[in-house]
Amino acid sequence: MNSVIYHICTWWLVTVSTGEGARAVPLAGHVGFDSMPDQLVNKSVNHGFCFNILCVGETGLGKSTLMDTLFNTKFEGEPTQHNQPGVTLKSNTYELQESNVRLKLTVVNTVGFGDQINKEDSYKSIVEFIDAQFEAYLQEELKIKRTLHSYHDTRIHACLYFIAPTGHSLKSLDLVTMKKLDSKVNIIPIIAKSDAISKSELAKFKIKITSELVSNGVQIYQFPTDDESVAEINSTMNSHLPFAVVGSTEEVKIGNKMVKARQYPWGTVQVENENHCDFVKLREMLIRVNMEDLREQTHTRHYELYRRCKLEEMGFKDTDPDSKPFSLQETYEAKRNEFMGELQKKEEEMRQMFVQRVKEKEAELKEAEKELHEKFDRLKKLHQDEKKKLEEKKKTLDDELNMFKQKKTAAELLQNQAQQAGGSTTLKRDKERKKQTNASVYPL
Repeated sequence: MNSVIYHICTWWLVTVSTGEGARAVPLAGHVGFDSMPDQLVNKSVNHGFCFNILCVGETGLGKSTLMDTLFNTKFEGEPTQHNQPGVTLKSNTYELQESNVRLKLTVVNTVGFGDQINKEDSYKSIVEFIDAQFEAYLQEELKIKRTLHSYHDTRIHACLYFIAPTGHSLKSLDLVTMKKLDSKVNIIPIIAKSDAISKSELAKFKIKITSELVSNGVQIYQFPTDDESVAEINSTMNSHLPFAVVGSTEEVKIGNKMVKARQYPWGTVQVENENHCDFVKLREMLIRVNMEDLREQTHTRHYELYRRCKLEEMGFKDTDPDSKPFSLQETYEAKRNEFMGELQKKEEEMRQMFVQRVKEKEAELKEAEKELHEKFDRLKKLHQDEKKKLEEKKKTLDDELNMFKQKKTAAELLQNQAQQAGGSTTLKRDKERKKQTNASVYPL
């Protein structure tokens, strides 16, 4: 807060004392415009401030714990698992107050970063999220009726990049991600859980990280040294990057006071002891000394770069080929005509494509119709042949049936004749037997 007041006062004094064409006129008495810095400070305090932090790092490096330790509070949130299918960004906004200063703090965490087997596209969701915040602010700026004074600025002001304490070198994932983010956000690299390696290894690890960042062209945030009031401390702190930090919300009694620390069987690591870690340096540089500069760098450097590229893509320019001011109306009309021309061209292409597709479909339908007719003719002929065969079979069966009936009739006739002949023979035999019987009974 003191840094903010100092910057405002310095800006006002420099503006008044070094204005071009200004003539110094002594005042006969006190007027009161020397209270302008106080008015600006009061207005800013009443309005409040916002600050947005992006925490990038693999799961389990203590990102949430460090945020709790930095702001001396307990933010809501649950530990994430290592089974995320992709990288998602989770944003939480909190209202904090210290003395009479209100701060709207937004903490964005990268859930699932580094948990996938294929980490090739892990950075894309982070880049898209940062660009989305820039785009939202740009859309608010381009509105006819703007409300920037009450707009909740969600642009990322600081990116804390958590590096695993391997003691060897940066991972390819870390280098690729930081390279993609350095033109979009202020990157502050920190070595998480630095109590996992010894001091000598930690010093070598810092040198190795710095060397790899330089050799790969990664631009990290440098604390500003142009302000005389903070030039010395910022210059010193730049040499300590990346900060080796330890986070803990647990308090341990050391001597006669309670301090935040991590207790191990071999000893205790005090979070706020500069001989144990760089947590105090990070807190001083991030919150107390350079918070306003981080906000300013986000707006004047990263957002302006995004805005310029976006407007150039839309066809807007500052000057025409003759170095004259470029009319916004002319740009709009030219872009509109270009868009309408492209639209008509695409419409014509789509119409031709539609006609072509219709012709192709008609040809397909005609071919299908022809095949259906041929199939119908084949089936019709086959039906006729089958019908003819059936009729022939029916005729044959009828002939056989008639022949069978004739044979049956002849057989029945023969059977009746045989029965009649058999009957007369039997009668004749009975008469002869009767005669014989009578002759034996009554002999002559």
